[in-house]
Amino acid sequence: MSDLPRRRLLQQGLGAGVAGAAWLALPAFVRHARAAGAPHPFALGVASGSPTASSVVLWTRLAGEALPPEVPVAWVLAADEAFTRLVARGSVPAREADAHSVHVEVPGLEPARWYWYRFDALGQRSPAGRTCTAPAADAAPARLDFAVASCQRFDHGHWAAWRDAAEHAAAGRLDLVLFLGDYIYEYTSPPGAVRAHEGGATTTLEGYRARYAQYRRDPLLQAAHAACPWIVIWDDHEVENDYAGLQGERLQPDFAARRAAAYRAWWEHMPLPPALRPAEAGGGAMTIHGRLDWGTLARLQWIDTRQFRDPQLCPRPDRGGGSNTVRLRDCPGLVRETARTLLGAAQERWLAEGWSTAPGVWNLLAQQTLMARFTREAVAGQAAGPGGGAAANGREPGHLEGRYWTDGWDGYPAARRRLLSVLAERRVPNAVVLGGDVHANYVADLRVDPDDDDARRSPLVATEFCGTSISSRGSPQRVVDAALAFNPHIRYGRSEERGYLRFTLTRERLDAEMRVVADVADPHSAVRGAARFVVEAGNVGAVRRD
Repeated sequence: MSDLPRRRLLQQGLGAGVAGAAWLALPAFVRHARAAGAPHPFALGVASGSPTASSVVLWTRLAGEALPPEVPVAWVLAADEAFTRLVARGSVPAREADAHSVHVEVPGLEPARWYWYRFDALGQRSPAGRTCTAPAADAAPARLDFAVASCQRFDHGHWAAWRDAAEHAAAGRLDLVLFLGDYIYEYTSPPGAVRAHEGGATTTLEGYRARYAQYRRDPLLQAAHAACPWIVIWDDHEVENDYAGLQGERLQPDFAARRAAAYRAWWEHMPLPPALRPAEAGGGAMTIHGRLDWGTLARLQWIDTRQFRDPQLCPRPDRGGGSNTVRLRDCPGLVRETARTLLGAAQERWLAEGWSTAPGVWNLLAQQTLMARFTREAVAGQAAGPGGGAAANGREPGHLEGRYWTDGWDGYPAARRRLLSVLAERRVPNAVVLGGDVHANYVADLRVDPDDDDARRSPLVATEFCGTSISSRGSPQRVVDAALAFNPHIRYGRSEERGYLRFTLTRERLDAEMRVVADVADPHSAVRGAARFVVEAGNVGAVRRD
């Protein structure tokens, strides 16, 4: 955005490590809380999200022992960081039933501008946060700077990546964070963890709330939340590894109650509108997919691949549910059961109808995992026939060979084909798929039939950037290197990298940078640009430019 107050933000001293995030993480209030011998009521920080051209959601959650059942929380929104030009103010109750979380949806704001906000409660003042609104629908913004992140397992490392993101925001190089799932992990920490989860595995509302509170106390995560608005979706670890709809990994009979508790805690800790509070019944059902136009520059859509999916096929016998890595001959339902869905029928229709076909617009799809086909073994007939595609040997389009992981899109190939076929049929321009989950950086070309590289039968329709984890460990690089030989459509694959993706989008091009942490065990770690790619407007496919 063109009106970022860059100089004054940089004067706040955000460029020097954890202590350098003083304006955003506010170590002053942390020191005050410790000196007072009691937790500060705003020890979990502040956040904003769900931006539109005229509104934004402000969030905080009060912390501390023996809070009253209802606490009045005053809030203000200002046009400057000194809070001399107030734009809106009010008071809302932080209720015990909502874990004393506050979700303030502020309407009537100007499009494409930055604001500052803070809260007051129990005689204390919160850290200040900074947020922005989207451009008006008919505006023609010059650019959008955004980050994509996922998978921040607390006990696998520190979050220097979030410090780096906050510094980029303060320097005017970040308007928006897209968080694509696995905000918390439900596991008990193993011995020798970098920093341990408090308590055992999370299965109850109280347990999920406590786990979020532990994550939210991290000053680097607080800094990134306070730096700019976030758009958030979940994946599996906010509830349980590999769950599918109302089915748990081990087919627990009480899984619906666990999911309802997890969804409730997720909403309580995310900058989401009050109207998105999950239902009491139906396993806590809630709608999290959405759409945002960044003026006429880009349409951003985000989807939910957990709540409405069909259960994974061919699970491991010792679990009963969840994922597996299988060969097609051992799990023929992967291609025979073509009605299976990852999104649910209603969400599939919603997405199919939502793509923009306006000339020159960028279509961004934020979703949870790697969409590109990723086989662990050779595809039968891969190098034979015209164009090198297995379809040239008589295989029906969309039929997989090789060995595949069933929790991702490879476990739902017909659903992937339906999604990508819409892009081809409607000639959707500048389609870019954004993902996470797999703890590796991937850059890939997407075509309707991933096993057929003949452009006439199976055209390229989108470029994919799948970001690595903030801290969660990945597979050995040698495993990825071996698989890349069988997946020529994947142009980059690095599983040893931790960090996030940073993008700059203009009319002419999309610039992507892999921001990679040198040492995930060190909160002061250096963060560097490991690789850079460019997608030119009107083209499909990323070109490396570093």
